[in-house]
Amino acid sequence: MLRASLCEVSAALREGRVTPTELCQRCLALIKSTKFLNAYITVAEETALKQAEESEKRYRRGQPLGVLDGIPIAVKDNFNTAGIETTCASNMLKGYISPYNATVVQKLLDQGAVLLGKTNLDEFAMGSGSTDGVFGPVRNPWSYSRQYKEKSVPESHSEDKEPNWVITGGSSGGSAAAVSSFTCFAALGSDTGGSTRNPAAHCGVVGLKPTYGLISRHGLIPLVNSMDVPGILTRCVDDAAVMLGSLAGHDPKDSTTIQDNFKPFELPSLTDVSKLSIGIPKEYHAPGLSSEILALWSKAADLFKNAGAKVIEVSLPHTRYSIVCYHVLCTAEVASNMARFDGLEYGHRSDMNKSTESMYAATRREGFNDVVRGRILSGNYFLLKQNYENYFIKAQKVRRLIANDFVKVFGSGVDILLTPTTLSDAVPYKEFIKEDNRTRSTQDDILTQAANMAGLPAINVPTALSERGLPVGLQFIGRSFREKQLLTVAKWFEKQVKFPMIQLEEMKRHDHGVFQHQKSASFS
Repeated sequence: MLRASLCEVSAALREGRVTPTELCQRCLALIKSTKFLNAYITVAEETALKQAEESEKRYRRGQPLGVLDGIPIAVKDNFNTAGIETTCASNMLKGYISPYNATVVQKLLDQGAVLLGKTNLDEFAMGSGSTDGVFGPVRNPWSYSRQYKEKSVPESHSEDKEPNWVITGGSSGGSAAAVSSFTCFAALGSDTGGSTRNPAAHCGVVGLKPTYGLISRHGLIPLVNSMDVPGILTRCVDDAAVMLGSLAGHDPKDSTTIQDNFKPFELPSLTDVSKLSIGIPKEYHAPGLSSEILALWSKAADLFKNAGAKVIEVSLPHTRYSIVCYHVLCTAEVASNMARFDGLEYGHRSDMNKSTESMYAATRREGFNDVVRGRILSGNYFLLKQNYENYFIKAQKVRRLIANDFVKVFGSGVDILLTPTTLSDAVPYKEFIKEDNRTRSTQDDILTQAANMAGLPAINVPTALSERGLPVGLQFIGRSFREKQLLTVAKWFEKQVKFPMIQLEEMKRHDHGVFQHQKSASFS
């Protein structure tokens, strides 16, 4: 049952094959038995069971609120949730309980979704490994999969009895791990430079970053206002479309959302791709790209070509400047956004009472980790009067050039861009922490952040298992507000590659059948 897709379990609820309470209890039991993954910061067991009970009453009356009614979901811990602690994985917000729900959370609750809890992340979503939060790193469920264990070589000489577990990617690693380990059917992440797509690729799930402005940011604790987008993590593309339909649309509380009404859509089953034009950006053959992912990218392009699609190499010439440009703009906005955490209104407050200034400084020193403080310092440097023109303004101009590159490519007749999502499969935690956060983020965001700077929709589709038995994903980038086309193509690709389901020993005790179908690997 827990291995089912969101759409499948929704049908099971409508048909009475399972009740919302039974489903919620199974998910909560699995969360407890997979606690070692550290995917959740807060598990709202009591609240979730009450929501499931209310959902059950609606089903008994024959009046479910929709496809999400009774569906267990998880939310990244940088979205405000009324009555449930919101920490951003930081000492600065430990114990903080918001008086209101983020718009996306409220929309899910209004449609009957059952909120299981809040998921782990890098502190204030600053990172690409989900390793830098105050609650500890998130472990990739695939570290404990049969596929990985069969391929990995045990370190016989090592005194450490722990397996050589791999990272989830970040910063939405908790949400990706939650979906991948079957503890929920969908989860919300945030995506500023790839923070939904990166962990989706490493955890073998679908990660959708919608067009900027399509989904409200109200209640998402901001990192970079001009790039932040709520992200969607699911086990298949159809489920991502369902979630998007439930969340998208204008929000009077967020002036950057679209004014037009958004009509939810069902994805058609694409059979003919001959009218499609797929662009392969040559600049995405980036330094550090593994030969394994390069071969997979090439094979995916051939798959479209052999099916009749037009596949052409395109150029996005300013891509090589994008990661530097992103770093300047990101840290500048971080410096501005983090100024609100001063110990006066909410969050941590230092006992230092010599002066207001000393209290500010002590609060921020105690509340923020080195990564957050480092980005604040960098951002304030770029925003200094003598540096503003040379760094911030110049970066804004380069950002426009990067966005124009995409406009030109899509204007030339290209429908969708196909790129790698990550440079390699997930690396072991011990290897990952050998380099600092900034270096890792620069490497890991290189293939994803340009879509954020251009405000374009992009999706990671799990494609194959690496030689080490770990997931590898590819990224599709679409035109602004053309999510239906993007998701339709992604669904066609997903159907062709038949990505294998994770085989977790832990699942045997909790999966009670109902859905016994299993995907088989064929694309590698």
